[in-house]
Amino acid sequence: MGIYIAVLAIGYLIGSVNFSVILSRKMAGFDLREKGSKNAGTTNMLRTVGKKGALFVLILDILKGVVAVLLAKLISNWSDVNQAICCQIAAFGVVFGHTFPIFFEFRGGKGVATSIGVLIVLNWQIGLICLVYGILMIVLTRMVSLGSITAAILFPVLTVFIRNHYIATGFNYIVFGVIMACFVLFNHRANIKRLNEGTENRISFKK
Repeated sequence: MGIYIAVLAIGYLIGSVNFSVILSRKMAGFDLREKGSKNAGTTNMLRTVGKKGALFVLILDILKGVVAVLLAKLISNWSDVNQAICCQIAAFGVVFGHTFPIFFEFRGGKGVATSIGVLIVLNWQIGLICLVYGILMIVLTRMVSLGSITAAILFPVLTVFIRNHYIATGFNYIVFGVIMACFVLFNHRANIKRLNEGTENRISFKK
């Protein structure tokens, strides 16, 4: 149990390092949580700081998920714990930390980019399918939230049919997929409301 708690804490602390807040302050002189949508994520970084800043944030947020899960796997190799559970706990911890970062007044992002990193490490096949699907939805609709929401829902569905390529076996990934999808949907509750009302913001690929 102690290993699981430690892995959760490590994942949470890694997730709590919010690069969008750090880089917006350094590159533009303001906290992006006070601008645009007030969300500490890649999309708001794009709108308020620009493409360069958004690209840095996207890459670094993805790497947070990758590092947290790989560290959990490494730790589980040194201890007598279930490796799959260990990796899943770290995965949730890093996404939760990104959303509620202890270093930034518990006001973070929605965890989509970090979730991409998590999925690619947990199961590269599922991760790539969700990533491509999400990008396709964003391109077709110009709504980042719709791509993120539908890709999150797709994740647990894919775990039902894909049984290989997981970072570790021994625990049901369907349950984890449902938990992660629900958390992403919870983070997008305001977007879901705007989608229902037909007032959701769209991005422009021309700028």
